[in-house]
Amino acid sequence: MTVASFAQDKKSFYDFQVKTIEGKPFDLSTLRGKKVLVVNVASKCGHTPQYAQLEELYKKYGPEKFVILGFPANNFLHQEPGTNEEILTFCTLNYGVTFPMMSKISVKGKTIDPLYQWLTSKQENGVLDAPVKWNFQKFMIDENGVLVGMVAPGDSPKSEKIINWIESR
Repeated sequence: MTVASFAQDKKSFYDFQVKTIEGKPFDLSTLRGKKVLVVNVASKCGHTPQYAQLEELYKKYGPEKFVILGFPANNFLHQEPGTNEEILTFCTLNYGVTFPMMSKISVKGKTIDPLYQWLTSKQENGVLDAPVKWNFQKFMIDENGVLVGMVAPGDSPKSEKIINWIESR
């Protein structure tokens, strides 16, 4: 296999389709040209207040050139036990979330969602291995659908790394 054909076999962020928290299909290719911050979220976690910082980022920089996608996941100590409807109500009432929320998924293990398999595996994304360590791990996708970095769960969504990335051209 040549390098060129190997590169063509690699998936990009835009090759995936997910479901919104309302259960509607959402084609990630509709986000071409935008920077995307992908975050696995949970309602009963010590990091849950990060929802407020995520919303502040989205209000400041989105949605024309920057989008946040929240993916509820119950992989860590059952900290996201609710249904999609309960999660949406919680995020809206407690944090005024307006950025797109997706349906609840698995972000690790045998039931890992295909998007998260791509995000966390260098073999899949061609950039880095970044297994999800806890709720609120943040993945940065550039305007071309390429994974460009990851920010740890405990780091603020308004960290210098994320702000510099959003503001870079």
